[in-house]
Amino acid sequence: MRRKPATKTIDTKKPPSSRPSIFNYATIALLGGVFILGIGLGVGFSTTTTLSPRNVATSNFIDQSAPDPQICIQYGASAMVMDTRLFVTLNPFNVYIAQPSIRPGCVLRTNNWAILEQRKLVTSQQEQECKNRMNTFGFTGALESSPDISCIYQNDAAKNFFISQPGAVAPPEPTEKF
Repeated sequence: MRRKPATKTIDTKKPPSSRPSIFNYATIALLGGVFILGIGLGVGFSTTTTLSPRNVATSNFIDQSAPDPQICIQYGASAMVMDTRLFVTLNPFNVYIAQPSIRPGCVLRTNNWAILEQRKLVTSQQEQECKNRMNTFGFTGALESSPDISCIYQNDAAKNFFISQPGAVAPPEPTEKF
């Protein structure tokens, strides 16, 4: 008996690389888009934007919280005043800072000091001393009820630091100098 020579069977199935996949590019893109949209909607619905003084400090809120807001807006700028105490020991050298207290205040432009002088809140000597140091006046508390007035100095050192650093964005220029 003769055997027939072995014939090779040809597989008519497509090779695995050319089979259609369940996850083709369109499906992956669609699922990715749904995923991103879901995250965006989740963040949008979970974030509440309430404009209360507890969580947002807007300039309007600061302006209205300032002592004598109309005077402050017209003759200067409203401010947040931070009072703190600093303790320095020399042996051993250490620096300790007390908890700061923050309260609303106002910074007057130098050409508006007459308001304080008219109300007899500063003397001409205090005014001259402050002027000699090229400073201005700032205060906390209402002008009618014994405000805490200080001769304050405008410090541009931080502004210069951020401008001189590579990659830093310069802050916008103020519209009015004090």
